[in-house]
Amino acid sequence: MNPIVGIGELLWDVYPDGRKVAGGAPFNFAFHCHQLNHPAVIVSRVGDDDLGRELREEVRRLGLSDEYIQTDRDHPTGTVRVALDENKVPTYTITVNVAWDYIGWDEQLEKLAREAAVICFGTLAQRQPTSRRAIHEVLAAATGAIKVFDVNLRGKLSNETHALVLDLTRTVDWLKVNDHELGELLSGSNICEPLPRKESSLRWLFSPRDPRQVGIVTRGGKSTAVADWQRTEWIPAVPVEVVDTVGAGDAFTAAMVCLHLEGRPLRECARFANHYAARVCEHRGATPRVDRADVERAAFGPP
Repeated sequence: MNPIVGIGELLWDVYPDGRKVAGGAPFNFAFHCHQLNHPAVIVSRVGDDDLGRELREEVRRLGLSDEYIQTDRDHPTGTVRVALDENKVPTYTITVNVAWDYIGWDEQLEKLAREAAVICFGTLAQRQPTSRRAIHEVLAAATGAIKVFDVNLRGKLSNETHALVLDLTRTVDWLKVNDHELGELLSGSNICEPLPRKESSLRWLFSPRDPRQVGIVTRGGKSTAVADWQRTEWIPAVPVEVVDTVGAGDAFTAAMVCLHLEGRPLRECARFANHYAARVCEHRGATPRVDRADVERAAFGPP
């Protein structure tokens, strides 16, 4: 099977109690694809330091290869300070000028891109020109892949980031945003409707033109909107006792992608993804072990 590729930030999420957990949206995505029995790899870069060596070991312990994790001798391994509010929603303090800002484009990465079934990427790893250029080279080379843009805005939306996101929405196959991100991206436009009418806003932002294209708006504890070129479907939320929402959106994207590759209709993909992400919210950290069979029973009933 051709691999699913997550490209971008790989880092340590550091919690107030000192705990550190391997993270970064593309890595979380790749981990959950692997957990759902699909071949998946992470493309990123770590420092030539103890944190980088530990991170490589953790990636391998979790079952993924570190073959496409580059080593940077000039910049440290990335870290993020994570704080959870009373609703267990995270805020992030992200270290700047770190190794994953400098992912390099090379022949090995070009070969991977040409073989990939899916390329998933976000906005954060494009904050520096070196990694941005590598991501865009991968997208250009991955002519046979489904290109998934999981926007994952972090911090205040700058004019540069706004322009970058809008430009990329015209070239990708799948676009995923949460309702806050959609509002941010639409600010200043002549379309700014309250949910649930944001389905037309999603279509304005993404404009799916063929059956391969999919737009997704996640809404936390509310229903999820999934739009293709024909219709918008609303998928009910799943009640959950939240422990930690870190990585839940990445898990949702992974579940959507994996079931789509298995030939499931989009509505079923989204239903499964809602249940899968809910399971992740029941645990601490972004990469808990989740039993797929349990999720399928919860989403679809007994086999």
